Amino acid sequence: MENFIKLSAVMAQTSISRSHIYALIDKGEFPKQVTLSERSVAWVESEVQDWIDARIAARDGGTQS
Repeated sequence: MENFIKLSAVMAQTSISRSHIYALIDKGEFPKQVTLSERSVAWVESEVQDWIDARIAARDGGTQS
């Protein structure tokens, strides 16, 4: 089962600012948000975690321990 997380949680998990998250989305380098309602969006938690894991793997030369 997938969980949604709000922008504040995404910022806390990634240590990236709101504006940088949206800039990465525009460049296709960060998971896109899911529209929940007319004025509410969230991210799929596993997609954000996969992005974090990929950053760690890239740092470590493509290998994960």
